[in-house]
Amino acid sequence: MEKDIKKIVKEGYAKVAKRGTSCCSSNSCCSSSNNARDISKTVGYSDDEMNAVPDGANLGLGCGNPLAIVSLKEGDVVLDLGSGAGFDAFLAAKKVGKTGRVIGVDMTPEMLERARTNAKKGGFDNVEFRSGEIEKLPIEDNVIDVIISNCVINLSPDKEAVFKEAFRVLKPGGRLMVSDLVLAKDLPQQIKESVEAYVGCLAGAIKKDDYLGFIKQAGFQDIKVISEADYPVDAMFDNLEAASDAIVSIKVSAKKIKGGSK
Repeated sequence: MEKDIKKIVKEGYAKVAKRGTSCCSSNSCCSSSNNARDISKTVGYSDDEMNAVPDGANLGLGCGNPLAIVSLKEGDVVLDLGSGAGFDAFLAAKKVGKTGRVIGVDMTPEMLERARTNAKKGGFDNVEFRSGEIEKLPIEDNVIDVIISNCVINLSPDKEAVFKEAFRVLKPGGRLMVSDLVLAKDLPQQIKESVEAYVGCLAGAIKKDDYLGFIKQAGFQDIKVISEADYPVDAMFDNLEAASDAIVSIKVSAKKIKGGSK
């Protein structure tokens, strides 16, 4: 089942990467880059942020702005889980400067190709994109200052493993800052079984308490829900009104405390 889910997600995001737009309805996919801008503005990105990245980096796939809740500083080493076409990675790169570094990890070859092309186009020398799965990161232990992720962890069939890996690669004192989707109540069965809903980050969502529980079990402390808001399902998808009050967008922060262990 886990392999089936990853295959569905990889194939879905490969199509998005090739099209260069987010798939936002059950009947057809968006054809205008303006839609990606509209979606990104809805979930918290400013015009300045959207204008600061290369064309084609923002595919409108986020459910929040993880950089809005983290104060990145010069010299930080940042890891972006599920980096896609590079939108958040490029925004982070501008904040950490030439003495910092951003590593994006994604499992979809087409996304990696697009992200690397965007990095060259934008002259982002302090960003690299690595092929890998977020349940088994191609990153050494204790080397990352800040982990960001935007609407990706809920796609994983093994969220517990994701947070354990995040804890492993963070330096003591390092921070986890994620935007993601969780459930306020159970999803209708037809949405749970929908391929489109899975690629759109809905079908893989779990209850908020379970999500936060996995973060705690991984060893993180000082776990905080920075913000919580209804997710505009009706604006993203056609025919999924039944999920409109079940999906919640949250921003969560946590720390790997110095001297702590797991």
